[in-house]
Amino acid sequence: MPSVLSLLSLAASAAAPIELGDAAQAAAAAAPHVAGELDILKLVIGASLPVKLVMGLLLAASLMSWTIILGKRSALERAKKTATEFEERFWSGGDLAALFKEVSAPGKDSEGLAGIFEAGFREFARLRSRRTMDPRIMVEGAQRAMRAAAGREIDRLEKDLEFLANVGSISPYIGLFGTVWGIMIAFMDLSGAKTATIATVAPPISEALIATAMGLFAAIPAVWAFNRFSNLVERLNVRFDAFQEEFSSILQRQAHVEDNH
Repeated sequence: MPSVLSLLSLAASAAAPIELGDAAQAAAAAAPHVAGELDILKLVIGASLPVKLVMGLLLAASLMSWTIILGKRSALERAKKTATEFEERFWSGGDLAALFKEVSAPGKDSEGLAGIFEAGFREFARLRSRRTMDPRIMVEGAQRAMRAAAGREIDRLEKDLEFLANVGSISPYIGLFGTVWGIMIAFMDLSGAKTATIATVAPPISEALIATAMGLFAAIPAVWAFNRFSNLVERLNVRFDAFQEEFSSILQRQAHVEDNH
């Protein structure tokens, strides 16, 4: 007669395939259900109120960021183009007084290098009208006027870049706050349940993780745009400084020539 141990081993070997088969069938039955739950819109709608508020805040920040990005890109491209065009006219060898009349014509809003040139030449001409004015003082006055105009131009170009920097640095943490809050609510709901499985935990955690994804979606373009635009503004600032130095040299030579006469 077979021993008791041999009978138990036979029973275990016969039952194992049945249990594995049942587990596989249960996993296969649950897979479509879990996959069907991964609907982003459904997850957003099913999220708790604090998480929805976080998502709404991140969505608004993202929309504002893209509005600024598109507008700032157009403004910087226009600033580069106008600076190049003015430099070509300035170094073409024409009369500076005629160029000043052109850029300071009524109804014409001079920006960039044209505005810097206008401010410097206007101040130089005003001081030159005083016949007893020292040439060095005339040039220094023109330099101060150009620095002020360049500062206003840089401030205009840097407008709203601070908002992009804030969105890029804060949005991930706001999204993380929404995720932590959603997971906390999910675990509090599970505390009252009799059984806790992956099928019951996955949907609320997925809803919470959407907030982190939205935070990254808002932050990444904002950080890229801030770095890109800051670099472009810095390049324009270098061009402005170089133009001021070159124009100051021209004014200095002109002032000394007039003083000698």
